[in-house]
Amino acid sequence: MIDKSIIGKEYAPFTVEVEKRWVRSFAEAIGDASPIYFDESIARAAGYRSLPAPPTFPFAMIMDANQSFMILDQLGIDKRRAMHGEQSFVYHADLCAGDVVTGRQRVVDVYDKKNGALEFLVTETRLENQRGEHVCDLRTTVVVRN
Repeated sequence: MIDKSIIGKEYAPFTVEVEKRWVRSFAEAIGDASPIYFDESIARAAGYRSLPAPPTFPFAMIMDANQSFMILDQLGIDKRRAMHGEQSFVYHADLCAGDVVTGRQRVVDVYDKKNGALEFLVTETRLENQRGEHVCDLRTTVVVRN
């Protein structure tokens, strides 16, 4: 069982640079052909500083920074028993190529269902850009099968 005393634990900040190549590759991978993700002049004409990141891009950022796996490793959870259960995003500002984003993740809940057969680990991650602007909050639920 996941020890509920982990609720409230904050992890060390991590930093990720949002690169144009990464934004383009992500948009292509999700099948979004909007030119704002590929042509900087079109993105700027639409009011962005550079290529905007697609809406679910921050989850790729936290995965690239090994945030989900880091927690599972620290808790000694076999990753083969864990799966991504739910994800939500609340945006406060644009996330664009060229931004250097710092995130800080904390555990906000741990609960179980089916008499402990399923455990749920819920985290929230706050992202800020290099200008100190609050960009996005992510809420992630990982399900662990016992």
